[in-house]
Amino acid sequence: MIEPDLPLLSTGEVLSALVDEVANLQARQYAVMRKVAELNRRGAASELGYKDLPQVLQHAVRWSRKTAKQWVANAALLASGITPTGSEIAAELPVTASAAAEGVLSIEHVAVVAEIMKDLPAECEQTVVDLARAHDPVELRAMGRKLVYALLQNDPEPRDPEPVRQVNQHVMQWKGDCLEIWARLDKVTGAKYEALLDPLAKPRPTTEAEGPDPRSRAEREGDALAELVDLMLRADQLPEHGGEPVTLTVTMRYEDLAEQVGQGMLDNGERVPAAEVRRLACSAGIIPLVLGERSRPMDIGRKTRSFPAGIRRVLVARDKGCAFPCCGRPPKHCDAHHIHHWANGGDTSVKNAVLLCRNHHTLIHQSEWEVKMVHGLPTFYPPSWLDPDQKPRRNLANSVA
Repeated sequence: MIEPDLPLLSTGEVLSALVDEVANLQARQYAVMRKVAELNRRGAASELGYKDLPQVLQHAVRWSRKTAKQWVANAALLASGITPTGSEIAAELPVTASAAAEGVLSIEHVAVVAEIMKDLPAECEQTVVDLARAHDPVELRAMGRKLVYALLQNDPEPRDPEPVRQVNQHVMQWKGDCLEIWARLDKVTGAKYEALLDPLAKPRPTTEAEGPDPRSRAEREGDALAELVDLMLRADQLPEHGGEPVTLTVTMRYEDLAEQVGQGMLDNGERVPAAEVRRLACSAGIIPLVLGERSRPMDIGRKTRSFPAGIRRVLVARDKGCAFPCCGRPPKHCDAHHIHHWANGGDTSVKNAVLLCRNHHTLIHQSEWEVKMVHGLPTFYPPSWLDPDQKPRRNLANSVA
C-alpha cells in the first residue's frame, strides 16, 4: 500500500487516516496479546528453562523487564475470559473480546473493562463496552465506579475490610557523588529506626571553643545515619551476602596506592581518591584489594565446592557484578558460579568461576545458555532459538574500567 503524501491531505483526512492506523495497531496488539497469553498458558518459560515469561520476552523481543511484565499481566486477562468468540475457550466477556479484535479498544481499555465487570452482572457488559468506545481509560474507570455504585447502592453495607499489612519500601539512587535515599517503614520498623538514630543525632555539647552545634536537624540525622552504617560494618553478627559477612571492597593498582595517586573503585562502581582508599583500608568491614604483579589469584582446586572470600574478591574486581549480558546487579547480589560444574570435575578457581545474580545463576543452570572463559573473561552464548548463530555476548557495562 502506497503511503499518501501527508502534506497534501487536509487536517480532517490526516486525522481520519490516523484513526484507521490506530485501529489496525490496536487489533495487532490484541493479536500479540493472545500469543503472549498462549505462551503463558502452556508454560513456555519452564519449557525453555527461564524463570518466568517476562524474562523470555526480554530476550526474544528485547522488551524491558517493566514492559514485558505489563504485557504478561494484561495477557492474564485473556486467560480469565477475554477470549474471542469461536475459540476453544468460552468467552466470559464476549462483547469486549469482539471489540478488542476489531481494534476499537486499546489493551488499557480491555484491562479497565475487565476490572469494572468484576463488580457487575454479565448483562452490563454491552453498556460498559459502549462507554469504552466513547471515552479514554481514565474516564471509563470513573464512569465504571459510578455505574457500580448506581446498581449496588441498595445492597447492605459491607463489613469494614481487614487492615492492609503495611509494606516496607526503600529506594536509593546515585545522583552525582551522593546517594539519595527514600524509605517508607511500617510503625514497628519505623520506631526501631528512630530508636537507633535519635541517640546518634543529638546536638553536640556546647563548648567554649566551638560554641553550640551548628548543624540542622537534617544534617545531624544524616551524620547519624552515616555513623550507624559504620557501626553496622563493624558488627560481628551481620547477615551474609554472597557467602561472606557484609564488607566493602576497594580495588586499586598497587603502584597508585603506594604513590598515593589515582583513584580506587568501590564494589558499586563509584571511585574515590587514593587518600580516601588509605583511610578506608584502616576501617573494619572494609577490604582493600590491591592489584599488581605480586597479586596472585588464590585457587584451591578440588578441595572444596564453595568459593572462599579470597577468590570472591578477585571475581568482584574482574566481573564488577553479574557478568550476564546487560545485567546491572552489583556484586553484593551475586553468587560465584562454577563454569565447569564442580560435581563434573570442575575446580574451585578464578578461571573456572563467574559472578552471577540469583536470577541469571538459575537461568544458566536451567536453560540452554552457556558460559565459557574466553581470553580470561566470562563469555555467554545464547540458545539457538534466540540466536541461530549463537554469537558470543559479554556484559559491556562491567567491562569498562
